[in-house]
Amino acid sequence: MRWPETLEPAAMERVAIVAPADRLRGVLVAVGDAGMVQLEELGDRARGPAQEALERARRGRLEEAQITAVLAPRPPDLDTLEHTGQLGVLAGEAELERVMSCAVLRGSASALLGWSPKSSREDLNAKLASLGGSLVRLARPRGADPPTLTVGKGATGAFQPLVDTYATVNYRDLNPAALAGLAYVVMFGMMFGDVGHGALLLAGGLLLAMGRIAALERLRHLATFVIGAGISSIVFGLLYGEAFGPTHAVPILWLAPLDHPTTLLAVAIAAGAGLIAISYCLGTVNRWREGGPTRALFAISGVAGSGLYLGIAIVGLGWYKHWAIAYLVGGTLALFGVGLGFLGTYSEAGGRAGGAVQAGVEMFDAVVRIGTNTVSFARLAAFGLTHAALCKIVWSGTMALWHRGTGMAILGASLFVVGNALAFALEGLVAGVQAMRLEYYELFSRIFTDEGRKFHPWYVPTAPSDSSGLSCKEVPCSLG
Repeated sequence: MRWPETLEPAAMERVAIVAPADRLRGVLVAVGDAGMVQLEELGDRARGPAQEALERARRGRLEEAQITAVLAPRPPDLDTLEHTGQLGVLAGEAELERVMSCAVLRGSASALLGWSPKSSREDLNAKLASLGGSLVRLARPRGADPPTLTVGKGATGAFQPLVDTYATVNYRDLNPAALAGLAYVVMFGMMFGDVGHGALLLAGGLLLAMGRIAALERLRHLATFVIGAGISSIVFGLLYGEAFGPTHAVPILWLAPLDHPTTLLAVAIAAGAGLIAISYCLGTVNRWREGGPTRALFAISGVAGSGLYLGIAIVGLGWYKHWAIAYLVGGTLALFGVGLGFLGTYSEAGGRAGGAVQAGVEMFDAVVRIGTNTVSFARLAAFGLTHAALCKIVWSGTMALWHRGTGMAILGASLFVVGNALAFALEGLVAGVQAMRLEYYELFSRIFTDEGRKFHPWYVPTAPSDSSGLSCKEVPCSLG
């Protein structure tokens, strides 16, 4: 897969599962086992014979018991399943009843509608053809957006949870998971810059990725975040000359945070301004993909907002450099952005006096947000300074005790270990939360305006069978 394809959700197609009515069950068993089709909303659960048998078989069992539904390759005997307590196959049959009851029948033919990834249609169609069925591609209904299936490969898949926690990507939007993950680990490292602490994070991330500790298995999907944060922390630790504090174990490649707080603050705000500019670019592209050039032009998260932001940035640069021409250029561009945004909001609000008031409030809020969001990135420097200050206090205390005898040296070593452990835990938590906050409030709020709906394929696996056919007494049932 080429990397540009990972920037957008997987291509989806509107499909119909078509089969002769007498072969529909076998076709649906194959569809359920493949897990590649999201069926149309099926409505209320049908109460067929399998559902009733399942309810009778569950009586007297713990209500909390969860059943893993499986489908029998051929129609099983419901009475046998009920008496032998094979709830998994009964649950699968009940689910199959519910789906089959929603099929559209025309004579001897039956059909079900749904959505499927374009890349999987040929493979699934080949399986269904051998069973007498077919997966037919249909035209997309006007105004209907397909469900979203994000590509789970490479950096996009590794950092996808960061985006999914905020929202489901709209099918028409770009998926910024890879870029968001990169921004996250860089911001984390700037706040947590220390070679020693970063090495501990890196070791922890590698341990998670290996999956050797059963108790941490549920956290394994976070391994990429932890590894990335550890590497970024090591890099910034080298830039700051920090290794478990100002121990002089590594040289200062850029600046010591506590010696140059103003420079660090300026760089943090500049980095934030760059990230916001990138988010406006992505927002403009997404507005175009959602509603064409008109929506992209007038949206506050599109060209209008980008012009306003760029104009304010140019004015700020002119103030810093004392360039009079920058005031004229930046002011004109900012007014242009405000005008576009006002017209767009005014139109969406329905016009008239009420629309004008709402548009005015929206544009005032946009200007204020630009300033506050940009300044908000000062926390990258603030928490970086806090981390350096805590580590310096621990190191100073350790050095003060180290040369006062064996007992005090042991106390100093204990202070070094405990102090660094506390700084690691406290600042690691703060940096992680703050980096996520900056992603969601300052960046994602410009990239996303509409949320999509997640792709939920109908998946019920097929139960294994022996060479002579399915034996209901041998079908496994998973209760957990």
